[in-house]
Amino acid sequence: MIFIIKVTTNKEEKALDMISERAQKKSLNVFSIARPHGLRGYIILEAADRESAEESVFNLPYIKGIIGKTLSYEEIKHMIEPKIEDIKIEIGDIVEMIGQTFKGEKAKVTRIDKQKGEAVVSLLGASVPIPVTVKIDNIKVIRREEKEKSESEEKGELEKQNAS
Repeated sequence: MIFIIKVTTNKEEKALDMISERAQKKSLNVFSIARPHGLRGYIILEAADRESAEESVFNLPYIKGIIGKTLSYEEIKHMIEPKIEDIKIEIGDIVEMIGQTFKGEKAKVTRIDKQKGEAVVSLLGASVPIPVTVKIDNIKVIRREEKEKSESEEKGELEKQNAS
């Protein structure tokens, strides 16, 4: 049976650790505990029955309670299974950091690791280029190097050819 546990926002990790510790100490029938990425204030708990789930969370700090109904795996599948996304970042793109330490900094993408979901970027504002590995979620493309010639360049070449 799968249960949704309501917890204090931003305390999901601590609550998860405490539930896990209690379930192991008391040998409860709790099979798994998950904190889905992007779901704040909730933890997903899989247990044999409602009693095991309730005993594993009873009277713990940061736990607000168990949401009434049990869920099937199909209902939460989209929150737990990783999505294989088509990464739209290319080598040579100019990106802006939207997370972590370098927030607001601009950088150029030098390498992409799609399996890990990471990109190696070189900071543009740095006096010495230093490669920095960041998660792709933490950058956004602000300018793309054009591989094709722009229309104005093509017109200029056509005019040169016609003039000669």
